[in-house]
Amino acid sequence: MAINSEDIPVLIGLEGDLDGRRWMLHQALVFGRDESCDITIPNRQVSRRHARITITEEGILLEDLRSKNGTHRNGKPISGPVLISDGDLIHIALAQKFVFMSADATLPLDPEELVDVSTASKGLLRLEVRSRRVWIGDQEILPPLSASQFRLLEILYNQKGQLVSREEVMSRVWGQDDAIGISEQALDALVRRLRDRLASIDPHHAYVVTVRGHGLRLDNPIQ
Repeated sequence: MAINSEDIPVLIGLEGDLDGRRWMLHQALVFGRDESCDITIPNRQVSRRHARITITEEGILLEDLRSKNGTHRNGKPISGPVLISDGDLIHIALAQKFVFMSADATLPLDPEELVDVSTASKGLLRLEVRSRRVWIGDQEILPPLSASQFRLLEILYNQKGQLVSREEVMSRVWGQDDAIGISEQALDALVRRLRDRLASIDPHHAYVVTVRGHGLRLDNPIQ
């Protein structure tokens, strides 16, 4: 499957020896302990040639290469080739974790946007731009938020409790040109999905607050 050079999916290492490393999916990638693999994982639990990601007409396929300790997607072992989606977590023998980001979730390349803002506040909710990870307290939100959910949360997070107008949110989430065709209902649905994801970790606090007639703000309580 041909992929536009400006619109390429990405795989990011989470935790383990490869934490923070990124691989753009221009072509098939093989995971394994052997140094000849595209992604080498130096761990005895990992087979020499453990798993493979392939670009196909149907999408991005993940398959286990008859490894000894298996390959997991979102916590479940795979028995055959499976299509992976934006935000899916991939475990190689439970020794190394990766997150897959589809083309619309590719991280920005502007160095200013790659600043780690996880220490930007002392609030209970924390996020990290580079890996698109979010924590509430000590618990990480898994699987990760979708690209649009994370972008919305990031916009509110960086305002540190200040109000952001609905027009500005829509423009920054979808882009100024695309936002023209986005309905108010689409934003409401996005806000609702984000609230549901945050409530899965902390159902007792409303982090995303709607100020009727004005906009949105993040209520991030101090730890």
